[in-house]
Amino acid sequence: MSDPSGAARARFRESMARLGAAVTIVTTSTAEGDVGMTVSAVTSVTDEPPTLLVCLNRASRQYEAFREAGIFCVNVLSHRDEALSPVFAGRDNLPMSARFAQARWLRLATGAPALASATAALDCKVTQMLDVGTHTVFFGAVQAIHLHEESSGLIYHGRAYHRLAPRGA
Repeated sequence: MSDPSGAARARFRESMARLGAAVTIVTTSTAEGDVGMTVSAVTSVTDEPPTLLVCLNRASRQYEAFREAGIFCVNVLSHRDEALSPVFAGRDNLPMSARFAQARWLRLATGAPALASATAALDCKVTQMLDVGTHTVFFGAVQAIHLHEESSGLIYHGRAYHRLAPRGA
C-alpha cells in the first residue's frame, strides 16, 4: 500500500473512521503527576489472564510518561463523559492538571487515575511493549476493575460521537 502521494494513507484513515470504537481516556501516574489522553486503539487480548492492548503514537507528548510508568488505566466513557474526550485529546491545550480537574478520579491497584463515572475502568500493569510503525502497542495485565452503574456507552464513528442505548432500553 505504498503510495508517494499519500492517497493510500488518506484512504486507510477514512476507512478507519468508519470503524466504530469505544471512546476511552487512558491514564497513567508519574512522579511529575497524572497524565492522560484520549485513545481509540484499545482492545481486549484475552481473559485468561485478563489482558488489554493500547496503541500509542510515539510522537505524542504523553508517550514517554506511559513508557516510563509501566502502568495505565483504560477508562471507557459513558455518553455523560463525552465532553472529556476532546479535553484529553488536547483540543483546548489545557495543562494536565486542568484536564484532570474536570472530573472525579479514583485510585485502584496501580495508582493510575480511574474515572469515577466511567462505565468501566481497567487498571493495568504493562507486561510487554511492541513497536509497530509510528506506534507502540502496550500490553497490560488487568490488576483491578471499577464498574459504574451507568450503562449508556459512547462510540466514535464517522468522525462523530454516538450514544449507545443502555441494555434493555
